[in-house]
Amino acid sequence: MSEAKRIKTALVSVYHKEGLDEIITKLHEEGVEFLSTGGTRQFIESLGFPCKAVEDLTTYPSILGGRVKTLHPKVFGGILCRRGLEQDMQQIEKYEIPEIDLVIVDLYPFEATVASGAEEQAIIEKIDIGGISLIRAAAKNFNDVVIIASQAQYKPFRDMLLEHGATTSREERRWFAKEAFAVSSHYDSAIFNYFDGGEGSAFRCAVEEQKQLRYGENPHQKGYFYGNLDAMFDQIHGKEISYNNLLDINAAVDLIDEFDEVTFAILKHNNACGLASRPTVLEAWKDALAGDPVSAFGGVLVTNAVIDKETAEEINKLFFEVIIAPDYDVDALEILGQKKNRIILVRKEAKLPKKQFRSLLNGVLVQERDLDVETTADLKQVTEKAPTEAEIEDMLFANKIVKNSKSNAIVLAKNKQLLASGVGQTSRVDALKQAIEKAKSFEFDLNGAVMASDAFFPFPDCVEIADKEGVKAVIQPGGSVKDDLTFQYCNEHGVAMVITGIRHFKH
Repeated sequence: MSEAKRIKTALVSVYHKEGLDEIITKLHEEGVEFLSTGGTRQFIESLGFPCKAVEDLTTYPSILGGRVKTLHPKVFGGILCRRGLEQDMQQIEKYEIPEIDLVIVDLYPFEATVASGAEEQAIIEKIDIGGISLIRAAAKNFNDVVIIASQAQYKPFRDMLLEHGATTSREERRWFAKEAFAVSSHYDSAIFNYFDGGEGSAFRCAVEEQKQLRYGENPHQKGYFYGNLDAMFDQIHGKEISYNNLLDINAAVDLIDEFDEVTFAILKHNNACGLASRPTVLEAWKDALAGDPVSAFGGVLVTNAVIDKETAEEINKLFFEVIIAPDYDVDALEILGQKKNRIILVRKEAKLPKKQFRSLLNGVLVQERDLDVETTADLKQVTEKAPTEAEIEDMLFANKIVKNSKSNAIVLAKNKQLLASGVGQTSRVDALKQAIEKAKSFEFDLNGAVMASDAFFPFPDCVEIADKEGVKAVIQPGGSVKDDLTFQYCNEHGVAMVITGIRHFKH
């Protein structure tokens, strides 16, 4: 064991004590002496082990309402002294400072206090001073000291103790130091973001959970996910989730969250290729699949309804990668689980971040999530012909889909069913032509369908093309310098048009 160090004295001062008893017991068996404060000292003594008070070492009581307990040279000197440096060792002997070989400490729950909606003073009191200082000091001196900086590190430390007792290698101490700095940087980022109040004066984001993926977007690229997937989903079947799976799962969640009615969607490469809202989940599935049964092969399925046995039997006829639902009947799971690689996810209630970001060039782009969902009240009629109530429902339905489609995007829909969409095109006309061709290939009748666009029409050409196919109701953001020409065409040809004033570009 390289540069092995024996733990003789441990400073223990923690907020969370669950799981600590095994560690304290094992350390006591190894002859380690304890130094602690307040409640943690009482906890150690309740286990039947002696523990020296920090106040006895420093000769100062805990003061300022507990704000100052460990901030003293006799504590930090014992942690920071370099055992291999003669000058350091002479000084700690002169000032009667004991060597501290292990620090077990955690931090006040700042993020949880903010999330609880507490008043500012309560939040400020959860900014840890002593704890964060102990973590940084012990981690800095990892050459001689072990730092356990959170509950998450209890298990690896306990396993280490069980494997080779209270002796650590330099590699082990360095690993714990790395984990400690992850804790401290995350904590400081949370505090900064609270004080920043959403102003975005600097980019600070720290995520503790890391998952290494099989590979990135392509097999020659490494890939990682930083976040807590377990808070969003229970994976109850299937292979490991991949980088591309995650992209599709994210798109599926964003899309299905737009709908309150029972809805089923099928996605491929982050875009909906089939979607329908119906009274039952079985009907929604059948009509979603009818939208593009070819592209549905190998897709990602998502619904906001519980999947029953009858629906599962129909779904089971299709090869797909992932299925997401709020729940499944037991017999439905038995059917869907017949293919071992299918990823079956149960969606949990979890809040999504309000901001999105992506790395770009030598920096990071940050924006607010597009949370606007247009309603009837947001629609402005700009043509002489008013849309019918059914057309308005379909336009709002189509608008939700186009909002979650890659630009340039056009969506054709009727009776709350996606007939076809054109996505990711360099021209809006090309997007429309793609949608029309797809709809016709699956024998959909476009008479009475509605058209939605994710951005304004720069010319009336798209409306003219759609009109000739039977589309008589259009929803679009508006805002083009050619709007008047587009409205004029609609009035001359009996097309009803509404504008929303909100673009939904998505790249």
